[in-house]
Amino acid sequence: MVLRAKIGDVMTRNFIYVTPNTPINIASKIMCKKRVGSLIVKEGQKLRGILTEGDIIRFIAKNKSLKNPVKKAMSKRVCAIEPGKDISHAFKIMKRKKIRWLPVVVKKNVIGMLTMKDIFKIQPALSDLISQNIKVAEQKEKEKRVRAVNPMKWVREGPCHECGVYDLLYKVGDKYLCERCKKKFK
Repeated sequence: MVLRAKIGDVMTRNFIYVTPNTPINIASKIMCKKRVGSLIVKEGQKLRGILTEGDIIRFIAKNKSLKNPVKKAMSKRVCAIEPGKDISHAFKIMKRKKIRWLPVVVKKNVIGMLTMKDIFKIQPALSDLISQNIKVAEQKEKEKRVRAVNPMKWVREGPCHECGVYDLLYKVGDKYLCERCKKKFK
C-alpha cells in the first residue's frame, strides 16, 4: 500500500513540547492534561529529544525523583523526518523502529509531529492492516507454544467435553478431554 500524501500535509503542527529543564512531574501532568503519549523536547526551535510514557515509566522504575529535569529521562537519539517525505516512508520507519511518534524537522528545527493517529486519519485501512498483523503474530506465537508441547500426547485444543475448560485436549474413547478429566478416565 503506497500513500502519496506528504508528511507536511498531515502532521500535527500544534504539537506539545517542553524544554530539557522542565521537571518530569510537570511534563507528565502536561501529557495527562493534553492526552498525549509523548512530548517533543526542544530548546529554542532545536530538537533535543522526545519524552514518552515509556521513558517516564523506566525512569520511575529506577527509583528516580520526578522532580528531575526531563533531560534525565528523555530519549536523546530521536528518529526524525522531513516534511517533504511520503507518509508511506514515515510509516515504514515507524513500523521498523516500533515507534508511534516522529518529530518533523527542517535543519534540526522542529516544525511538527507525525503520529500514528495522523496516518490513520488519512488512511483508516492501515489500522485494519496492523490489526491483522497483530493477529498473525499472536497466532504464530500460539503455534510456537503448542509445538513446544509434545504433540503425541494431545490431539487438538478446544473445550473439554467433560468440564468445558478450553485447553489442549486428548482423545479418550469418543470424547476430547482436558488433562485433568483424562486422568479421571484412566
